[in-house]
Amino acid sequence: MEQRGLDGASIAARARRKLSLLAAPESERDRWLALGVVLALTGLVLALNVQFGANAFPALSVVVPVILGGVLLEPIPLAAVIAGAYAVVIAENLGVGPSTIRPGSYIVVALVSAIAVKQSRDRQRLGLSAGRGEAMLLELRDRLRLQGDLPALPRGWHAEVEQQSAGGASFGGDFLLSALTDGGRCLELVLVDVSGKGLEAGTRALTLSGALGGLLGAVSAERFFAAANEYLLRQDWEEGFATALHLTLELGTGRYRITNAGHLPAVHYSGGAGTWQVVEPTGTVLGLLTNGEFGSVESQLGPYDALLLYTDGLVEVPGRDLAVGIDRLLGAAERLIPRGFDGGARRLLDEASPNASDDRALVLIWRT
Repeated sequence: MEQRGLDGASIAARARRKLSLLAAPESERDRWLALGVVLALTGLVLALNVQFGANAFPALSVVVPVILGGVLLEPIPLAAVIAGAYAVVIAENLGVGPSTIRPGSYIVVALVSAIAVKQSRDRQRLGLSAGRGEAMLLELRDRLRLQGDLPALPRGWHAEVEQQSAGGASFGGDFLLSALTDGGRCLELVLVDVSGKGLEAGTRALTLSGALGGLLGAVSAERFFAAANEYLLRQDWEEGFATALHLTLELGTGRYRITNAGHLPAVHYSGGAGTWQVVEPTGTVLGLLTNGEFGSVESQLGPYDALLLYTDGLVEVPGRDLAVGIDRLLGAAERLIPRGFDGGARRLLDEASPNASDDRALVLIWRT
């Protein structure tokens, strides 16, 4: 199985280090140090104004300390910094200070201050100091990606996973969960496409991934999407729907079952016939109806067969029928056959949707 980026042990070690940072208490000394840094920067920029003249740093003398205060300080000391910034602006407009700032500077300081206060308040609500909010987001992102790593498969089985968020963002609404169940004799995975894209969809994906991860191996394949649907309905999200494919694959026999919850169909490659065939169970989107119906199909992966699961970011283009996008993906999959499937997931992602503006995920499993 192809490995990309950090391996599981490296990610786990880094996650433990980040959790230790998150758990460390923030001392009073840290707060005073942050305030001292902001005040020192304020003094430095003002000194540069005095040294180099009125037009050297006309706006930095008030804007930079406020921005830095929003990153480092809690709301109350930040308010003191903002008050000081306004005092400097008033003094300079009255001709008392070393430089002259136009009246529009009041608007600039007001806008920058509003952004800084919101950032400071958001961190305070979470109980996070400077940098710890970002560390938490990185930890959550790494956890979501780690859940998408397929387990080591027995000899004769191979798999690759490729995921890419819209616009290159760290978070996206497409995610994969997988596990070996039935004593390691069965590979179970679910590929999910949460409504929306980017960071907004990513936050919902983080929540949903935890719930679905708890269901893998804990409920039968027949009940998996029914339980997932009940969970989504309880969340009462404004855009709380998702599509998904659930796969259970017996690694001894190659028998598999695919259940569909409003998702695009998987594709099965038959090594004997040399053709790709769409696997077409249909089902209800998760999170919309109380009594959803989820279609399933059973088949078998023989030697040299392959199975392709993907999200709509690979095939959907505004104004174009989805069937055209699927045909394009299958055309790219046909070109994999002469060279083999190694590295095929990345090639499919690049060829089928090189400039996609949506989240994309793709799973390629094959047998030799």
